[in-house]
Amino acid sequence: MSSSTLRYLATHLRIHRQERGTRWRRVSAGRQALLVLAHLRCGHTYAQLAAGFGGGTATAYRYVVEAIDVLAALAPTLAEAMKTASTKAFVMLDGTLLPIDRTAADRPFYSGKHKKHGMNVQVITDPMGRLLWASPVLPGTVHDIKAARTHGILDALTEAGLECFADKGYRGAGGTIRLPYWGRWETLSAGQQAVNRSHAKIRALVEQAMATLKSWRLLRKLRCSTTRITHLVQAILTLHLTCSN
Repeated sequence: MSSSTLRYLATHLRIHRQERGTRWRRVSAGRQALLVLAHLRCGHTYAQLAAGFGGGTATAYRYVVEAIDVLAALAPTLAEAMKTASTKAFVMLDGTLLPIDRTAADRPFYSGKHKKHGMNVQVITDPMGRLLWASPVLPGTVHDIKAARTHGILDALTEAGLECFADKGYRGAGGTIRLPYWGRWETLSAGQQAVNRSHAKIRALVEQAMATLKSWRLLRKLRCSTTRITHLVQAILTLHLTCSN
């Protein structure tokens, strides 16, 4: 948790308070920023935040929700991400599952691939595996190719003429998406095997983006309403891009 990230969040919280005309708060914008980062980075519960910063659990919840909404509004759109990506040689697309605390009855959130309940999020990275954009979340039952189409990612990449490397989960994507050859390894020709090896080496760096997301402990096991998860991801994306820059 860098001091620049803390200052960035505190600055935007002060601006938000001024716009709303808020005259008094129990904690300063700087303390609120620290509270929110403790929640996002370390995964502290509202009860722990309340005990550590003073005040009640409901107050801690309000401070966190307010800051997350402020940060989410600053997250880049897909169109803005495409402008940034257009300066790169190529990009990479992948999906990951953010685990949630749901029971077996919540089938729409159950991912058969990962064997757990969660929310599907799509990420776009640069050639070095640095995160450029993260999508709104969808239920874990949604496959990567369907998620990419739902968010308009495939159309945006094709429109921008951006070459994009993806895995077999995006089979049938078409456009500028580059996929490995399909089939069992032993049935592929020597040339196809060489292409798949090169493809795998290029895409290996995309795991850095996934590790970046999961380094925010809150995303390792989400216990909030599924309607709030998109805002959480967008808030974390904003903070990550701020730290990177």
